[in-house]
Amino acid sequence: MTPTGYFLDHLWLIPLFPLATAALMLFFGRRLPKIGVSMLCVGSVGLSFIYAVGAVLQLLATEPEHRVAQQILFEWLTPGPMQMTGGQAIPFVADWGFLLDPLSCVMVLVVTGVGFLIHVYSVGYMAHEGGYYRFFGYMNLFMFAMLTLVLASNMLLMFVGWEGVGLCSYLLIGFYFLKKSASDAGKKAFIVNRIGDAGFILGILLTAVTLGTIRFTSQGLPDAEGAAGILQALKAAVDTHALAYGAPVLTSIALLLFVGAVGKSAQIPLYVWLPDAMEGPTPVSALIHAATMVTAGVYMVARMNAIYQLAPFAMKVVAVVGVVTAIFAASMALVQNDIKKVLAYSTISQLGYMFLALGVGAFAAGVFHLMTHAFFKALLFLGAGSVIHAMSGEQDLQKMGGLWSKIPITAKTFAVATLAIAGIFPLAGFFSKDEILGHAFEKNPALWLVGFVTAGMTAFYMFRLLFLAFFGYSRADEQVEKHIHESPPTMTIPLMMLAGLSLIGGWIGWPLSLGGDARFQKFLEPVLSGVAAETGAEKIGQHELAVEYILMLASLSIAGAGIWLAYHFYRTKRIAPELAAGKWPKLYQLLLHKYYVDEIYDAAIVERTKDLGNLLGRFDANVIDGVGVNGAGWLARSGSTLSMWWDKWIIDGLLNFSAKLMQLLSYPVRLLQTGMFSSYAMLILVGLVVLLAYYGHHVQVLLRSVR
Repeated sequence: MTPTGYFLDHLWLIPLFPLATAALMLFFGRRLPKIGVSMLCVGSVGLSFIYAVGAVLQLLATEPEHRVAQQILFEWLTPGPMQMTGGQAIPFVADWGFLLDPLSCVMVLVVTGVGFLIHVYSVGYMAHEGGYYRFFGYMNLFMFAMLTLVLASNMLLMFVGWEGVGLCSYLLIGFYFLKKSASDAGKKAFIVNRIGDAGFILGILLTAVTLGTIRFTSQGLPDAEGAAGILQALKAAVDTHALAYGAPVLTSIALLLFVGAVGKSAQIPLYVWLPDAMEGPTPVSALIHAATMVTAGVYMVARMNAIYQLAPFAMKVVAVVGVVTAIFAASMALVQNDIKKVLAYSTISQLGYMFLALGVGAFAAGVFHLMTHAFFKALLFLGAGSVIHAMSGEQDLQKMGGLWSKIPITAKTFAVATLAIAGIFPLAGFFSKDEILGHAFEKNPALWLVGFVTAGMTAFYMFRLLFLAFFGYSRADEQVEKHIHESPPTMTIPLMMLAGLSLIGGWIGWPLSLGGDARFQKFLEPVLSGVAAETGAEKIGQHELAVEYILMLASLSIAGAGIWLAYHFYRTKRIAPELAAGKWPKLYQLLLHKYYVDEIYDAAIVERTKDLGNLLGRFDANVIDGVGVNGAGWLARSGSTLSMWWDKWIIDGLLNFSAKLMQLLSYPVRLLQTGMFSSYAMLILVGLVVLLAYYGHHVQVLLRSVR
C-alpha cells in the first residue's frame, strides 16, 4: 500500500516555496522594502516546514513497512536499458522525483525547522547590513538546494542538490565580497569541494554501471515491476553470486562516494575550508556550516548504507577517518581565540563522531547525532552571533568576559547548548554521543578510546569558551563596553526554541538500558536493513546492562573532568593557562597554528600548483605562442620580406639595369635628334656618302656588268 494524502501528493511544493522567493529576490529584490523581503523569504521557509510536518505526519499514519512515498514529476534522463551485474537488463531512468521515507523525514524536518528559526534570527542580525535582499535570496536558494538533496529519489538528483548547496555556500561565505579574506574563503571552499565532488560523481557513475540503477528504492513507484532500486539491485546481484560480500567494485563505489562526503562534511584531509568559512555572516555559519550542508556527507553515506554494509574495508576507512578527524579538530579547538573558529573546529570534530558511527555500522546512531547536533550547534553559532552583535562585531574571546548578566538570554541559552554538546545527562548530546561511543566500544575498543578522549576535550574547550565569554571581568574596550546590549526578540526567540530542542531533542532516542524504547532507532530501521541478515546495520547495543551503565558513567566522568579542568583554568585560575602554554610552548604553538596544515598545503600544493601554472604559462608564451603562433607569423613576415627583397633588388634591379643600358645605348641616337630639317638633310647626305663609299666598289662592278 502506497501512502497518500494531500501533503504526500505535494512533496514538490516543499523545495518549490524557497525556490520561488529566491528567484523573486534575485530578480526583483532590490525594489522591495526590507519588511517585504523578510516576510516573503522567512514565510516561504515556514511554509516548507508546515508542508514537511504534514507529509511526515501522513507518512507516520501508515504501517512501518509501507512508510515510503515517492512522487515522480517527470523522467529526466532515459538513456535506455542497462546491463546490471548478474546479466539482467533493466530500464535505466533518472527521474526528477522526490522520496519521503524515515531517513528523509528526519532530514527534511531538521532542514526546514532549524532553517526557519535561523531565517527568523537573520531578520534581526542582518537588519543593518547592505545587500539584505541578496542575503535572503541566497539563503532561500540554499534551502531549495538542500531540500532537493535530502528529498531526491535518486543519486543524480541528489548530486544536483549537492552542487547547489556548494554554490550557495560559496556565495554566502563571500557575501562580504569587498573583504578580501571573505572572497578568498569562498574560493577556498569552492575549490576544495571540487576535489570531493569529483569522487562523488565517479561513485555515481560506477554505481550506475555496476547495478544498472541509481534509484534509491523502487517502492512507491507505479512501474515498480520494471524498475529497480539500489537495494533491490544489490540483493539480486548477491543472490545470483554476481557480487559478493567485500567485492572490490563495491569497495571502490563506497570509497569514491566517501571522497565526496569527506569534502562536503569537512573531514581529513579536506577539512581546511570550513574554519575559513566563518568569514560569512553568522547565520550562514549556523545554517550551512553547522546544521545542514556539512551533514550532507553523513546523510549520503547513511542513504547508501546497503553498499557500505557489503564493503567492510570501506567501513573501516570511514570509521578511522571519522575518529581521527574528531580528535584532531578537537585538539585545535582547545586554544583558538576566535569564538566562531572554536565552533568551526567543534563542528568538524562532531562530524567525525558521526562518521565514526557510520563506520562501525551504527547508522541510526550517526543520524541521531546529526539531528541533535543540528539543535545545539545551531544554537551555539546563533548565540555566538548574538555575542558578536552585542560586542559591536568583536569575535576575540580575549576581549570578552562578564556578559552573563548583560545579555542573560543569550548567556543562558548558550550554556544549555554547551552542556548539550559536552554530553551532560539528560540533554540531547548525551544520548546521541553515548550511543556512538557504545557502538564503537562494541566494534573496536581502540576507536572507543579515541572517541572517549575527544569527549573530554570537547567539554574542556566548550566550557573554556563559556567561561571566557560570559564569566569573570570584562576585557572589552571602553567604547565596546558602553554599547553591550541584549539582542532583539527576532534573535532571542529562536535561541530559546533551539535551547528547548537541545534540552529534550534527544529524548526521542531514550535507550533501552534507561527504560526507554529506542524509538528513533526503530523508526529508521526499515531504511537501514541489510542486504542480507549477516550484513545488516548494527542494531541497538547488545551489551550487558552493567557494561552499558559503566560506559555511560565513563562518558559523564570524562565530560565532568573536562569541565572541571576548564573551570580551574579559566575561573579559579588555580591552573594558569599562560603557565601551561609556557611549559609546553612548542605544543601550544603547534595547536595555535593548527598544525601548520594550511601552510603545508600552501607550500606543497598551492605554491606548486602556481609553479606548474607559471611553467605552463611560460611554455605557452615561449613555445605555443613563441614558436607556434608567433613563429608562424615570423615565417610569414620573413617570407614576405624576402619576397620584397627579391622583388626590389633582383627583379627591380634587372629592370633598372636594362633601362639604364637602353638609355646608354640610345644616347648617341638622341644626340642626332635636333628637330631641324637642315640637320636631318645633312645627315641624309652624309649617310649617302658613307653608303656610296662603303658600297662604291660593288656599284662599279654592278654598272660594269650592266654594260
